[in-house]
Amino acid sequence: MLPHQRPFIPTNHILNLDSSQLTNLPTIFPPHLRQFSAYNNQLTSLPDALWELTDLEVLNLSANQLADLPDEIGRLTKLHMLDLGHNRLTAVSPTLGNLTQLTFLYLSNNQLTHLPPTLQTLHQLRYLNLTDNQFATLPDWVGQLPNLQELRLYNNHLTSLPDTIGQLTQLKELHLMNNQITALPGTIGNLKQLLHLDLRFNQLHTLPKTIVQLPRLRFLDLRSNRLQTLPPFLAKLPALEKLDLRWNQLAHLPGWLTHLEQRGCVIYA
Repeated sequence: MLPHQRPFIPTNHILNLDSSQLTNLPTIFPPHLRQFSAYNNQLTSLPDALWELTDLEVLNLSANQLADLPDEIGRLTKLHMLDLGHNRLTAVSPTLGNLTQLTFLYLSNNQLTHLPPTLQTLHQLRYLNLTDNQFATLPDWVGQLPNLQELRLYNNHLTSLPDTIGQLTQLKELHLMNNQITALPGTIGNLKQLLHLDLRFNQLHTLPKTIVQLPRLRFLDLRSNRLQTLPPFLAKLPALEKLDLRWNQLAHLPGWLTHLEQRGCVIYA
């Protein structure tokens, strides 16, 4: 029986076709679906009928073989969550900027090198996952995402961050592991809500003094960088609970680390 002939019966406006070994989706869908998931199939294309589901709030197409998406995806303006991770995308449609209700956007594990500037309209976005792609730069307009709370960028080719990163004043987690970052912008000190900063496996020689302006920072991971000395202002981070310094080029450990330990901070060096 062909996929479009199977009797897909949704429950409470939810249709789940995960891990069904599908190579094609049905060409007729039940009306008024709010959640649709076709995770972990073998899809290389999508039917036009999918873009007629304008009541969708959740769409999960991750872990397929999609190389592109049509502009019609921009018709799904009620989406709150869109997962396109683990595909073969080299670009995303500018019409994603129409999805202004999005709060979660997953684009991880693709082959993306850039994002269209229309995405700066996603002012409700709280979570953005761009890990395991081919980004060499992050666009300046990323600072136009005022409600972003978690930004995941690890396993890319970034050498720097734009100054506009400091405009993400609601950001709580910034994950930058395994890039080629040589320096952080001073504006990172504007991220007053930041709790978790992961800088593992980069090429940092120094840290900006403005880090001391992060009153809520709890976890700072500096493993596998090129630090030879530690700036004493790290001792002034009032909320720091974990500091990981392993696999740097430190000539010695400063005495103020003992003060951090006595305060309850766990230090790995």
